[in-house]
Amino acid sequence: MNEPRPRIAMLVHNNVKGDSRVQKQARSIAELGWDVTLFGMSPDTSLYEGTIGKARVELRPMPTNLNRRPHDFRRARLREPLAYPPGVTAAWKRLYLRAQRAEVGAAKAEYAALGSGLAPVPRAFAWASLQAKRVRFKLWSRWVELRCRRTDALRERRKAMTSPLDRFTTGFWQAVMGDRAWRRLEPGLWRYELALGHAIDQFDPDVIHANDFSMLGVGARAKLRALARGRQVKLVWDAHEYLPGITPWNAHPRWRPAQMAHEREFAPYADAVVTVSAALGDLLRRDFGLKEDPAVVLNAPMAVDGAAIDRDRELMLFAAKTGERLWAPAAGEPERPAGVPSLRGRCGIGPEVPLMVYSGGDAPQRGLATMIEALPSLPDVHCAFVVGNPEGRYSTELKALGKEIGVYDRLHFLPYVEYFQVVEHLSEADLGVIPIHHWPNHEIALITKFFEYSHARLPIVVSDVKAMSEAVRATGQGEVFTAEDTADFVRAAQRVLADPERYRRAYEGAADLTAWTWERQAEVLDGVYRRVHSRR
Repeated sequence: MNEPRPRIAMLVHNNVKGDSRVQKQARSIAELGWDVTLFGMSPDTSLYEGTIGKARVELRPMPTNLNRRPHDFRRARLREPLAYPPGVTAAWKRLYLRAQRAEVGAAKAEYAALGSGLAPVPRAFAWASLQAKRVRFKLWSRWVELRCRRTDALRERRKAMTSPLDRFTTGFWQAVMGDRAWRRLEPGLWRYELALGHAIDQFDPDVIHANDFSMLGVGARAKLRALARGRQVKLVWDAHEYLPGITPWNAHPRWRPAQMAHEREFAPYADAVVTVSAALGDLLRRDFGLKEDPAVVLNAPMAVDGAAIDRDRELMLFAAKTGERLWAPAAGEPERPAGVPSLRGRCGIGPEVPLMVYSGGDAPQRGLATMIEALPSLPDVHCAFVVGNPEGRYSTELKALGKEIGVYDRLHFLPYVEYFQVVEHLSEADLGVIPIHHWPNHEIALITKFFEYSHARLPIVVSDVKAMSEAVRATGQGEVFTAEDTADFVRAAQRVLADPERYRRAYEGAADLTAWTWERQAEVLDGVYRRVHSRR
């Protein structure tokens, strides 16, 4: 009789679709014989279930109300005595003010239409009544507007958290609660627990793979509950980012200290640590006193040809209640487009047009504005931005910049393709660009798009962030420019476009693409699982 396959619960804080790393993890580890369920977050309030390859996928709805902090519900009687209580009061008052303005307007119209037909005395009473109503409304409206302004000011101050009182309360909770202070500073972290905790217990895994810092607490608590039931469950922490060095996902000043406290509290529960670079591994070992170096699993692409992938074995999700498919093709679109979409075809340009491409997340710290600002100095060159949401706020700002400087017709904003199509899709460009700014987290790893560009055999123009600039200089696969320096970017791009084959030749020797494949990384991850599972 065959023994049951060891079960792995993979946890991620997003909806899986745009996360190539977790998709490759689930698919490849299931192919290697593990019983895998990938738990992620629903994009709405529905539960979705499906598969990716041989792995199961569940997207569970996440409660929203916990993203407010305790002080958001308290009145600030000393700081803002005129502010309305937290909640909907101010919004209701503003709407009711509009209704009363309409009421006064109706009274004026009524008097204008009918007052002339009244006798002198009734007309005098009607006029006096109208004036009293107008004065009363004017005084009341000024009072309401004042209180609403103070309510708005309080809300903004609570977002900024820069007052002495705010700094004192933040420090107070950190001093009193230590690493447990995240419960007060960022209670929204509990949303992940409420979304996934029970489902993980029902799955009853042998190994829990917590992707990134936000899932670490969920995995650690599931491990402790299993231990209370007499089950030995191992926790693997996959640290994608160096938390002290990232651009905060949330602008609230309490977000980073809360996330770091959460990470410190639960890191000791990890039986093994995986990360994306040796440099990040060194930082994690130093910060958390790890007994061994984290295993390095690069964000590398699959070696297999994207057109050869069986798309019926890729991510497919359906609503648990209705059976409706999530992210189904729009009406008129083919269900399974044949082959890999053409980058130049999507841009509407021919092979003779110089094309530089950026693929990945779009945000100010990614430096995409530098590419657009360079176009006036790069005649005929087009820019393709393959991003998560081509109609999003930052992409819209970039389009406005393009219109302002007269290069909008050479900009192309395109949605992602499937993760296994990225390399072939990008290969039609003349160069790949990584213009990111200097943030500590940007300095320590070769990021996903670096490997994707490399496998697409694209010359790379990268800013002078440490790890990637060193790699490009060592291999000769591209040029380095000073981050946020448009003139230097122009210089680097011109050198590559003048002789792209010179840089492509690096992929025939100096750049070891065989080591930069997901198949190699899956072997490393499989070894981590086997090692921790054998310690049971």
